[in-house]
Amino acid sequence: MARWQDGRATLHITDGAPSTSATATKPIPLEIAASYRARTRGLLGRDGIDGALLLTPAGSVHTFRMRFAIDVAYLDRHLRVLAVHTMKPGRLGAPRLRSRHVLEAEAGAMERWGLRAGVRVTVEA
Repeated sequence: MARWQDGRATLHITDGAPSTSATATKPIPLEIAASYRARTRGLLGRDGIDGALLLTPAGSVHTFRMRFAIDVAYLDRHLRVLAVHTMKPGRLGAPRLRSRHVLEAEAGAMERWGLRAGVRVTVEA
């Protein structure tokens, strides 16, 4: 897999098969936070997000000083969803052993997108 860089991309949610041709949802705007600075900042200071934020590498997150609840999806190195949780502000998420990336979105968004454990996502630059 290519080395990630901070920037914008598009997220696609697939049916869980390794093929990227089985896109189940419309493209989702994605911000990538790959640098230490961007990962540390994350969604702090924002009132919301249009789409999702990918923290990479990351194995856990927190919502201290956040203004809104978020959905958090833990992804393995193949971008397969390990778990999805909703976190209220002021919480510390438990680290996931096999997690290599964390996807964040506004609370309720991942359910609308059909993102759940076992589903695979792809990122298009």
